[in-house]
Amino acid sequence: MSDHYNQAMSALDQTLEKVDNCSAEEKLRLHKDLAGLTDMRQKLHQGQVEIVIFGEISTGKSALINALLGQQLAAVDVRGGWTKEVWKVDWNGCGYVVPGLADSRVVLIDTPGVNEVGGSDRAEMAREAAQRADLILFVTDSDLNDVEYSALVTLASLNKPIIVVLNKLDLYSREQRERLMHVLQKDRLQNLIPAEQIVGASADPREREYIIESADGKQRSEWRKPEADVCELKARILEVLDHEGLSLLAINAALYAADKSDRIAALKIEMRNRQAEQIIWSYAGVKALAVGLNPGPAIDILGGTAADAALIVTLAGIYGLEVSWKHAGELAWSIAKAAGWTSASVAATVYAASALKLFSFGKSTLFTAVPQGAAAGYGSYIVGQAAKYYFEHGSSWGSDGPKEVVQLILAAADQKSVMIHLKDEIRKKMQFNQHAGK
Repeated sequence: MSDHYNQAMSALDQTLEKVDNCSAEEKLRLHKDLAGLTDMRQKLHQGQVEIVIFGEISTGKSALINALLGQQLAAVDVRGGWTKEVWKVDWNGCGYVVPGLADSRVVLIDTPGVNEVGGSDRAEMAREAAQRADLILFVTDSDLNDVEYSALVTLASLNKPIIVVLNKLDLYSREQRERLMHVLQKDRLQNLIPAEQIVGASADPREREYIIESADGKQRSEWRKPEADVCELKARILEVLDHEGLSLLAINAALYAADKSDRIAALKIEMRNRQAEQIIWSYAGVKALAVGLNPGPAIDILGGTAADAALIVTLAGIYGLEVSWKHAGELAWSIAKAAGWTSASVAATVYAASALKLFSFGKSTLFTAVPQGAAAGYGSYIVGQAAKYYFEHGSSWGSDGPKEVVQLILAAADQKSVMIHLKDEIRKKMQFNQHAGK
C-alpha cells in the first residue's frame, strides 16, 4: 500500500479517537458523524470505490446506471423524481479493482434529483453521499440551466473528480450534438470541468422505426429499440480509476476525516462555550449576592475571592482540564492585574462598601448591597470570560499575552448591561422572603 493510503487510514483513526474522547452529550450529537467515520474506514480498508450520480429529475440517471450495469436493475419512471433516497449497487462488470486490496469493488450510487421539491432530508443524504464519493458523475440532457450549474459548482467545491455526462444524445442530430458539446466544453464549463471530463451517452434510446425489405421486394416497418451507448463514459471512468484509483480513495478518506475533525472541534467548542457562559453568569450572580448581602466587612471579600477560584476550577473541568485551587487563585490574580483600572475600580467599590459595613456594624448592608454586589459580580464575570479564553486555547494566552486578551474582553463586554443584570438579581433577592408564603 502507498504512504498516502496509510496516512489516510491514520487520519481516520485519529478522528475516531477524538470522538471517543468526547463527553456523553457530545457523542450523542456526533452519532451520525461516528457512523460515517466508521463506514469510511471500512470503505478505505476494503478498497470500495464509490461513484455517485447527480443530476436533475428525468435526465436519465437511473437509465445510465442500468446501461453501465448491462441489466435492468433501477426502475425508470418517465414522470421523473422516483428516486426518494440514496441507494447503491455493485458494478460487478466494470472490471476494476484497487491494486493490493482483495475485497475491492466499485459501487454506483444514485441520488434524488437536484431540483426535487421538498427534499431537505434527501438533500442532506445527497450531500453526505457527495462527501464520501471518490468520483462524481453529473448527468444532464441539454445545456445546463441555472439550477444544474449551481449544483455543479457546489460539487466542484468538494475537490472531487467530476465527469459531466451529456445524456440522451439519440434525441439530437449530429450537428446539435456537436453544438451542445462545444457549448459545454468551450463556454459553459471551461473554467470548471476539463473538456476531457465531458462525455456523451445514450443510456435509454427511444425506439426507432426501421423499414425492412424482404427478398421479394416487399417492405414493412418495424419499431426497434437501439442498444444503449455508454462506451465513451465507461472508458473514461476506467481511465480515471486505472490512473489514480488508490490515490482517489486515500485523498477522499483524508478529506472526509479532516471535515469531520473540524466538525468535532467546532461542536465541542460550541457546547463547552455555551455551558461555560451559563457557569460564568451563575457564579457572577452568586458572587454578587454573597458579597452584597453579607453583612460581615471581611467575610464578603473572602467569599468573593473563593467564588472566583471555584469558578476557574469549574470552567477547567468543562474543557477537560484539571486545575488546582492554588493555580486557580494565581490565575484569578493574574487576570485581575491584567484588567488594570477596571479591577481597581471594582476593588475600590467592594472595599469601600466593606469598610462602611465595618463602621456601621453591618447596618449599611441594605444600602451597599446593590452597588457592591454588582461590582463584585462584574469582576467575576471578567475573570470567567478571561479564564474561558485561557482554557479554550489549551491553557495558553497565545501570542497576545494575558493583558491584551483581557483588554479585548473588557472592550467586548457591555459593562452597563452586565451591571444592570447583576443589580436586578440582587434587588430580586432582597425583595423576596422565602418564608412569607404567597
